[in-house]
Amino acid sequence: MSHTTKNKGKMLSRVRRIKGQVEAIERVLDGEGECEEILQLVASCRGALNGLMAELIEGHLKFHVLVPGQMTLPSQLEAADELMAVVKRYFN
Repeated sequence: MSHTTKNKGKMLSRVRRIKGQVEAIERVLDGEGECEEILQLVASCRGALNGLMAELIEGHLKFHVLVPGQMTLPSQLEAADELMAVVKRYFN
């Protein structure tokens, strides 16, 4: 079972929230909203997408690079943790 299938409900909820954020941007643009409000909405949407991307990368790393059930060296686990820390900093 893929990690995306396993966490399908959680991920779909996140995507639906992101969809709502994008629709809010559309409504504000259509209603000729203020620039500051639009920028805030876009930043919020970007943050949500970055969070989803980080979660997907972490799942890929844990389930496809460090395959569960296979021998994993402590140095590999440490390298994976370091990589995820860099990814999370990049997306924040």
